[in-house]
Amino acid sequence: MAGVGRWGACRWRGSGEAAGQGNNAAVGYHFGTKVDLVRAVARRHAGHIEALRERALAAAGDSTDVRDWVDCLVRPVTEHLASLGSPTWYARFCAQVMTDPALHEIMVEESLASPALREAVEGLNRTLGELPPEVRAERGQMVRLLILHTCAERERALAEGTPTPRATWDEVATGLADAIVGLWLAPVGTARRAANR
Repeated sequence: MAGVGRWGACRWRGSGEAAGQGNNAAVGYHFGTKVDLVRAVARRHAGHIEALRERALAAAGDSTDVRDWVDCLVRPVTEHLASLGSPTWYARFCAQVMTDPALHEIMVEESLASPALREAVEGLNRTLGELPPEVRAERGQMVRLLILHTCAERERALAEGTPTPRATWDEVATGLADAIVGLWLAPVGTARRAANR
């Protein structure tokens, strides 16, 4: 496990599980570097998520409802996680990788390779009207974090056998979509003047 560094042994084991490899030695042999492992994990899960997102896009059609496009972002992820059974490591793996600047870029690259994700984002953007570009970018970051960490927290709780706020991944998707629609449609405030001038 040389070269694993700050990820630590349990993180490496979780990475192996996310990649579909149960054996730590096999993971190191199979994937080599952390970069190779991250790409392998992302690609292993991408195909199923892409197929689920294509189905969601077909259901959304030419919708002008923000909720339909938010569902295209959220539900493919939660449906994929539900299909993996429990315990799983994928959501926690993604949350962890996104905190590492170099590995974060790899995950972003892999995400941007998804035609269905790009189409979902374009559909969502068409429903957001005159939302200023900087607000759109900021809220997009918030949405990514909300999806990522909500899924990782549920995955952790399921693995540990602790209670979760929602009983199923489908219910998690509903709660996430409720919150994300509210986030996108929230009013845009103006900066307050310092010291109430």
